[in-house]
Amino acid sequence: MNVNIASDLWVSNLSIRGSAGSIVSDVSLALGPGRPLTLLGESGSGKSLVAQAIMGNLPPELDATGRVIFKGADLLTETPAARRRRWGRSIGLLPQEPWLALDPTLQLLPQVAEVHRYVKGRTAAESATAAKGNLSDVSLSSAQSLYPLQISGGMGQRAAIAMAHAADTELLIADEPTKGLDAELRDSVMARLRQEVEAGRLLLTITHDVAVVRTLGGTVGVMLDGRLVEYGTAEELLDRPKHAYTEALLAAEPARWRRHVTASSGERIIAGRGLEKRYGDKVLFSGLDVEIAAGEIVSIFGRSGCGKTTAGNILLGLVKADAGMVERKPGLSPRRFQKLYQDPPAAFAPHQTIRKGLKDLVRLHGKDWAEAEELRRRLRLSEILLDRLPNQISGGELQRFSLLRALLLEPAFLFADEATSRLDPVSQMEVIMLLREVVEETGLAVLMVTHDRDVAHKISARVVELKG
Repeated sequence: MNVNIASDLWVSNLSIRGSAGSIVSDVSLALGPGRPLTLLGESGSGKSLVAQAIMGNLPPELDATGRVIFKGADLLTETPAARRRRWGRSIGLLPQEPWLALDPTLQLLPQVAEVHRYVKGRTAAESATAAKGNLSDVSLSSAQSLYPLQISGGMGQRAAIAMAHAADTELLIADEPTKGLDAELRDSVMARLRQEVEAGRLLLTITHDVAVVRTLGGTVGVMLDGRLVEYGTAEELLDRPKHAYTEALLAAEPARWRRHVTASSGERIIAGRGLEKRYGDKVLFSGLDVEIAAGEIVSIFGRSGCGKTTAGNILLGLVKADAGMVERKPGLSPRRFQKLYQDPPAAFAPHQTIRKGLKDLVRLHGKDWAEAEELRRRLRLSEILLDRLPNQISGGELQRFSLLRALLLEPAFLFADEATSRLDPVSQMEVIMLLREVVEETGLAVLMVTHDRDVAHKISARVVELKG
């Protein structure tokens, strides 16, 4: 792989190993001012591990070899203390899981202000003013006094972006910066990242979103199974892909899907009539009607923060409506109404392996482990992942385990809250097609929240659009 060793960031023959063997093999890349570098690939391909190796925050059970040269210093030879001193000062990270990165005890404004106060050394008043500007840049001015548990997943992602911008480091590593964002907000975030590049900041972006590559341009590396299988300019990769996997990524974008809608049995499973939800004097939605029948997929589409998740939570009984009513098919156990969470770390015990959690579920509900194994294979989840903790696998892999767990309980109704927002185009298409197969085979009723208009229209019997 040809890279420019005079670049500000130079990675040479980076390999990462665990107890089970090699996870990332011989990755070489370079990054200089004015030309962003994007690593594109499916969940679990090793993209985020490369970023963690550069940051110096790999899990302790993993070992990195090779060279990572930043501003003339080999980061892999530095002590952990020296690496940590760079965090937030010369190297910044926009994390893939903002739900884990945000302090649940602090409102958004003071969280961002802390960066200016304690990293940049500004006064309290200067820090608050600067933080307001950072939140305004990501359309969160009205959310300054909210706590993380009071905001949507997309808003949490934007809050993390505001904190990354506040740090203003020489190198910014953006790990899935558009995950969970609607098209409008995705474009605004990408425009902001482009501004950082134009100002001379080094930008390394980790993504599964081909639209990010189109917007950022620069240099692109495609990763598959821990290897860099294609490396070149964005123009070459998008127009003339050389590797079969790159071609598959481009072909799997939702805009290219064939529209296919499952046939409903007509038997209503759940419905909301005249639903309204308010927070103080803010009305999220009112007069909302939504009905889902057996064998049917209905999508709620809209920008981040418009109330999509809240509407689904009202149908499940997790949130109380301020007006309206919910009707369910009589005789169904509450267990048969399931949810796929937008932030899967919120739904997994952090100190329990995936296998232990699934085994407990199987035993508790009298299921057969063979059913879990069959779903695991259909979702392309490696058996090795079963013995890892939730924080030791990628967000996309964790989301697929969430789907496995929900389907194992044979739900009559599934509320899929941004169920594929963490997945690359190929994995997203596979999971959506699997979900569609389950709907056709079992008569499952699905309410899908999405910010992707193409996904909503390609698979849904009806699309409910919330304006917010």
